[in-house]
Amino acid sequence: METIRDLFLEREKATLSPHAFLTANTRGREHPYIPCEMRTEFQRDRDRIIHCQSFRRLMNKTQVFLAPVGDHYRTRLTHTLEVTQIARIIARALRLNEDLTEAAALGHDLGHTPFGHAGESEMQKLFSPDFTHYKQSLRVVEKLENDGKGLNLTWEVRDGIVNHTGKHMASTLEGVIVKYADRIAYINHDIDDACRAGILRTEEIPQNLRKTLGETHGQRINTMVTSVILASTDSNVIRMDDEIQKATDELRSFLFDAVYTNPVAKGEEGRARGVIAALFSYFSEHPEEMPELYRRSIPEEGVARCVCDFISCMTDRYAIDTYTKIFIPKFWRT
Repeated sequence: METIRDLFLEREKATLSPHAFLTANTRGREHPYIPCEMRTEFQRDRDRIIHCQSFRRLMNKTQVFLAPVGDHYRTRLTHTLEVTQIARIIARALRLNEDLTEAAALGHDLGHTPFGHAGESEMQKLFSPDFTHYKQSLRVVEKLENDGKGLNLTWEVRDGIVNHTGKHMASTLEGVIVKYADRIAYINHDIDDACRAGILRTEEIPQNLRKTLGETHGQRINTMVTSVILASTDSNVIRMDDEIQKATDELRSFLFDAVYTNPVAKGEEGRARGVIAALFSYFSEHPEEMPELYRRSIPEEGVARCVCDFISCMTDRYAIDTYTKIFIPKFWRT
């Protein structure tokens, strides 16, 4: 009897672009599994990511502003949702596999450390120069989630997660879309948050960039997304047209000077790095105090690797609370 899953797979063959990655062609999962009669493999991956603990922790992880005062600043979770929505819009317009795109987008930042890129760079100093949040995201879904069993995601979703940033490109067009959506999302919402924080005014964005990309948050996103769709239609390459790509790159460079290195936005980074460094040192000397999930791999992977996993999985709040519990005398606490 034909299942709902079979109907989805037939619909993909009938309606998706010749350049789309068909779910039926997946390389599959690392571990044996029983297929779901109601969902395709990428739909199942999406659900596994949404219901995992690492996804829920994103709500208390920094995007750009550490512990902002206000309800409307982005967190790592809201960033992920914005990336996912932008990626789905592009995939749908190009008739690519929206389920694959959505799953990779939802999982792309699961390995981010507390305190955003400040935590990531501190972990590179403490643990390894090769540490990156995208490699850690892959480790989360392959090893750390589900009590150390991993989520057993498909190869294509894991490929999209680990290649969403950096010099490498995903093997599917759907994975490449996530890379573009990530950049479109963070460039624009970081401008929005910086204006909310009072460290940037939209009038300070170079006039030529505002003229090319748009004056408002919505206009800029629409310009970038439309550019990707039009430049990539009927193609086996995901790209922006040259003019919009150049303006987007220039806007990103502007943000590095105006926001990402701004002392107001980054005023607490030194303290955040200190928290990470102190926790790394403490648990390296007292690994027995880590949860069993992170202790069990010490014999084969070493203490430093397991401490890195433990700290990387912390939320900002949990890292601060753990630091306070270990290092601050009780009678100093208020």
